[in-house]
Amino acid sequence: EVQLVESGGGLVEVGGSLRLSCTASGFTFDDYTIGWFRQAPGKEREGVSCISSMDSTPYYSDSVKGRYTIYEDIAKNTVYLQMNSLKPEDTAVYYCAVTWPALHPSLWGQMTTRNLIAWGQGILVNVSS
Repeated sequence: EVQLVESGGGLVEVGGSLRLSCTASGFTFDDYTIGWFRQAPGKEREGVSCISSMDSTPYYSDSVKGRYTIYEDIAKNTVYLQMNSLKPEDTAVYYCAVTWPALHPSLWGQMTTRNLIAWGQGILVNVSS
């Protein structure tokens, strides 16, 4: 059984930083795509960022490009999302998700809960103004 466990969320002031972690179990980091979505109250789920074994260039949505960085530590089965210069509009529940075989990073934003194999339980990021 694939499990994804997120950590690192919480309350932060505008302009601050947080690092989210997603530790995976039950699958091997081989031919995969893993990354993050978020869902703000009253809004649709948004694909934020991903890493794919298919392409070395990560995907970032326009709303986070230049402020967020995704990276992985395969030895720890963990993917991270470093979030800097946080804004109130970044407030959302953030979800880690994974799928295989790998898909091109550019497709991440089009994925839905039906397309991906496993999701984490979500973690709240609250940016106070």
